[in-house]
Amino acid sequence: MGVIDEAKAKIKGRRLKLVMPEGDDERIRAAAQRFAEEGLAEPMVFEAASMPPVSERHVAIVRGQREKMSDSMAVRLLAKPLYRAGAAVAVGEADAMLAGAANPTARVIEAALMTVGLANGISTPSSFFLMQWPDRRLIFADCAVNIQPKASELADIAVASALSAQLLLGEEPRIALLSFSTKGSGNHPDAAKVAEAVSLAQHRAPHLKIDGEIQGDAALSASVAARKMTELGEVAGRANVLVFPDLDAGNIAYKLTQYLSGAQAIGPVLQGFCQPVSDLSRGASVDDIVATGCLLLAMSQSA
Repeated sequence: MGVIDEAKAKIKGRRLKLVMPEGDDERIRAAAQRFAEEGLAEPMVFEAASMPPVSERHVAIVRGQREKMSDSMAVRLLAKPLYRAGAAVAVGEADAMLAGAANPTARVIEAALMTVGLANGISTPSSFFLMQWPDRRLIFADCAVNIQPKASELADIAVASALSAQLLLGEEPRIALLSFSTKGSGNHPDAAKVAEAVSLAQHRAPHLKIDGEIQGDAALSASVAARKMTELGEVAGRANVLVFPDLDAGNIAYKLTQYLSGAQAIGPVLQGFCQPVSDLSRGASVDDIVATGCLLLAMSQSA
C-alpha cells in the first residue's frame, strides 16, 4: 500500500477539518469536493470575496507573533485568506492548512509564521519531499525553501525532517547530512558547514540518529560506507532521511530521482511548524492537491 492510500485509510470518516484558503482557484474547489464526497475531510474553503468572520481569538493569535502588532493591524491581516486560514489552524478550528496552489511559497510561509507559528526549538521553516518507490520511502529535505542554509539552519532542517519521518515512514528516522565529503575526506568550508550542522543537531536532539558529513552513496549503501568509514554508526548505509547542503543540491536531486528512477515525489510539504501546513506547487493538479491534503491530515493525527 502506498503512503497516500495509508493516509486515506487513517483519516477516512474521521471528519477532520482541512482549511483551503485559495477557493478562488477551480482546482481547489474540485479538490474540496473530492475530500467531501470521499469522506476524507470536511473542507473549509475560503474565497477572497466571502471570508468567515474574525474573532478575538484569531486577533490574539496574530498579535502574539509580533510585539508591536495592534488589533487593527491584526484584523487587516486576517482579512487575507492565507492569514485567516492559518489562524483557523492555530485556534483549533482546522486540523491542517492546504495552500500554495495560487500563492508563492514565501507568502504561505509568512502567513504560517504569523499564525500557526514554529515548533519549539525550531527557528527555520523548511520543506520536504516524500520520495516513494514500491519497496522504499525516503525523506528529502530541504528541496524547496532554503537556498543556502547556514549550519544552524541545516541543523533545524535535520531536526524538523526527523519529526516528518517519524510521522510518515513508520520506522525510526536515520538522518544523513549530505556533502561531497565523508568525515573529512574533502577539505572545504562547505563540508565543514555540514559537519558543524551535525554537531549542532546532535546537541539539540541527542536522542536522534544523525550523522554526517557523508556522501550520498555512503549514506545509502552499507558496503560503500564500510569502505569509506572506520566507524559506521547507526546511520551510514541505512539512512532514510537525506538532508541536502543547499537548495541546488536538494532540488536537483529530487527531480533527477523522480524522473530517472520513477520515484513518486510527494510534496513539497512545509515543516518546522506547530501544525501541518502545505506548500503546493502552483502547477499542482487536483490529484496532487488531494494527495497532499491527505498527507497533512494524517500527519496531524500522528503528531
